[in-house]
Amino acid sequence: MSEAIVSPPPARGYSADKEAYLARLRRVEGQVRGIARMVDEDKYCIDILTQVSAINKALHAVSMGLLEDHIAHCVVGAAQESQVSGNDENVQEKVREASAAIGRLLR
Repeated sequence: MSEAIVSPPPARGYSADKEAYLARLRRVEGQVRGIARMVDEDKYCIDILTQVSAINKALHAVSMGLLEDHIAHCVVGAAQESQVSGNDENVQEKVREASAAIGRLLR
């Protein structure tokens, strides 16, 4: 019986900063739990809204970082591939993905 060759998962644009992203997301997760506690303890509305705003800002920072990584890694990589292959379909797809992500962030 031959062994199947398992290739490693593809490198993502955020791979180099993965631990930093995970740390930020764990911090956001803790903030969300803190807000749930605040609501449970009937804290002042404005204090809760201040914490919600902080979470939104933190998630926005994560989103922008991931978007920058996507453009720098995925879009640029697809553009480099298209120069070699002469086929720009992958570039167009990566640009559409980035545009759609930007649109979702702006809603």
